[in-house]
Amino acid sequence: MKHFLIGYAGNAGIRMMTAQDARSLSHINLAFGVIRDGLLDTSRLTIWDSLHQLRGWNPDIRIVLSVGGWTAGGFSEMAATPRGISAFADSCGKAMDLYGLDGIDIDWEYPCSSAAGIASNPADKVNFTALMRALRGVAGDRIVSIAAGAGPYFTRNTEMDKVAAACDYVQLMTYDMRGGFDRQAGHHTGLDASRGDEDGMTVRRAVELFHKAGVPRDKIVIGAAFYSRKWDGVPDVNHGLLQPAESVGNYGPGYDKLLAEYIDKNGWGSYWDEDAKAPFLFNGRSFISYDDPRSVTLKCRYLKQEGLRGIMYWEHASDNTHTLLGAMAAELGRG
Repeated sequence: MKHFLIGYAGNAGIRMMTAQDARSLSHINLAFGVIRDGLLDTSRLTIWDSLHQLRGWNPDIRIVLSVGGWTAGGFSEMAATPRGISAFADSCGKAMDLYGLDGIDIDWEYPCSSAAGIASNPADKVNFTALMRALRGVAGDRIVSIAAGAGPYFTRNTEMDKVAAACDYVQLMTYDMRGGFDRQAGHHTGLDASRGDEDGMTVRRAVELFHKAGVPRDKIVIGAAFYSRKWDGVPDVNHGLLQPAESVGNYGPGYDKLLAEYIDKNGWGSYWDEDAKAPFLFNGRSFISYDDPRSVTLKCRYLKQEGLRGIMYWEHASDNTHTLLGAMAAELGRG
């Protein structure tokens, strides 16, 4: 099986892509379309004239439009009626035709939840299934996928066996697994758990969770992070790992900035957690969790061993050194 290597990219990420990047990737997820008045709105994306160049560099690349993202609403309202679902699905079909896209990716964060400040309803659980089935019908042989939150809150509030049947693959957002709601410093995108972390979510635990919920292993795509999470006010114990923090894990620097200013620089020490298969940084008071070439390589080896479909990452513009993509491409034999 040829494994997928999928990159999420917004306007800036698309513009910084190189020919080598395009040859390394199997798919690009354009981030993001949104829902406006119940229909797909693509006005935030300004890179349509760049797509022909990407296809020139890699004729086999699949370019998919992702719809949604954190704080992007309109899903619950749109999916509340069959008529709303049908109109939205038709607008997605028109966009695929207009821009020559290879598919639609739904990033609803999250069904049955208003955590991101959007509307929700208990009926989202069944309506999500209906939405994905409608998109399957409109897409035909083009791609239908989702990005799923990596935790029981997502499997509990969806019918993942039915959703997976409508999808070509399911992308697990195995990042932010500890972060903006957590005051314990730790790994936000670890393959495995740190010693003493019995309940924290990890890539491996998320995969098993979704597989038990009905997603076939060969439809599971795991996630890697090109950005970091940072906790402040962390005690200087165990280099800050699993220590209580004064802040939650806020969105931190991208990997390129970590390389330039943080990793073994400016008082930051770099550490490797062998149990979690993940790196972290600590300066005596602040803790940073991130992915590096070693950790993304191990994630790729894991997915191959487990028969998973591939790996994706958020987000391309966070590494202008192209280091992390290069590491994954090398392990998966791409590019």
